[in-house]
Amino acid sequence: MSITATQSTPSTAAAAAAAAASSSANPAASGTGVGGTGAASFDALLTQLRGTAEGSAATGTASSTGGAASADETEDRFLKLLVAQMKNQDPLNPADNAQITSQMAQINTVKGIDKMNTALAKLVERNAAGSATDAAAMVGRSVLVEGDTMTLPKDGTAKAGFQLDAAATGVTVEVLDAKGAVVDTRKLGAMPAGLQTFGWDGRTGLLSSADPGNYRIRVTAVNGNDAVNATTLAAAPVQAVTRGTAGVTLQLGPYGTRGLDDVKAIL
Repeated sequence: MSITATQSTPSTAAAAAAAAASSSANPAASGTGVGGTGAASFDALLTQLRGTAEGSAATGTASSTGGAASADETEDRFLKLLVAQMKNQDPLNPADNAQITSQMAQINTVKGIDKMNTALAKLVERNAAGSATDAAAMVGRSVLVEGDTMTLPKDGTAKAGFQLDAAATGVTVEVLDAKGAVVDTRKLGAMPAGLQTFGWDGRTGLLSSADPGNYRIRVTAVNGNDAVNATTLAAAPVQAVTRGTAGVTLQLGPYGTRGLDDVKAIL
């Protein structure tokens, strides 16, 4: 009995199996034992399979169905080549059991890597879907993103924030109107490094208050005689959550579209 390849386009494994089968008439001349053509075919197949598995891990674009089919086809080709090699080995130079066992362990490792890549791809896809679901809970709330504007409601408090690159011994926040004039100044004193929130009730004095509308903030921070960098943050309302090729993004109305990585805090 002999094993032949029936595929219309011969593959590497099929060609090796055909070569091994044809050597039965003259095994000594062909040298298809483990140390001859069969070993070289095995090494070539394993090298090809390792490259396929590593490429799939690097790109992460293979589908779960395609990955499973590839693994089954790989194992089938390997077993056909192994059987052809065993049937046509040189009786005077039989196959080395230890080397065959090593080859089988390698093919199992390659198949395991392929399955692991498929599982990781599913995990990444599920995690992306979960991120969109989690972000949906932010709709109707406000988030802090880079910006210097804030809105004072008719009855309420305007919200904003800032981030200090280092600890400061003195922090001053100025509120500016649409013309750029300072309408209020708040001295907040010493503050640690990191994210800070700021609320403004609109009062500009004991008996006066600002009109509702849009304002800007300007933050000045010092540590002794040294200036400390401060990044102003605007409170933006989340209107919708979108999932696309760029990942999960938030629709923030007048503040445009921002990614989840742009969100510094949720108010």
